[in-house]
Amino acid sequence: MNPTKRNYRASFILDNRGKEDSIDQIIEGVKKEIAAVQGDVTAVESIGKKDFVRVTDKKFTGASYVHVNFSAPVEGPAQLKERLRLNQNVYRTFVQSA
Repeated sequence: MNPTKRNYRASFILDNRGKEDSIDQIIEGVKKEIAAVQGDVTAVESIGKKDFVRVTDKKFTGASYVHVNFSAPVEGPAQLKERLRLNQNVYRTFVQSA
């Protein structure tokens, strides 16, 4: 491993309502975004569709969850969140150090 990179685990809630993209296509797009911030994806774990505990939109009660392990520079998680902020397919993003 490169000493300038750290390991991270990101959790994504994916939203494909009304879109033709499958969950796998959305995951590939997320992997491209990680690569764009000099990140290397090490593992992808699809959790599947789960219902939300607290529903904020009655028309959107659940979504697909995905965990992605990756290594990236220290500024990588902040850049990734900013890049995914405008992505309509990613509903929520949570990145933590692994």
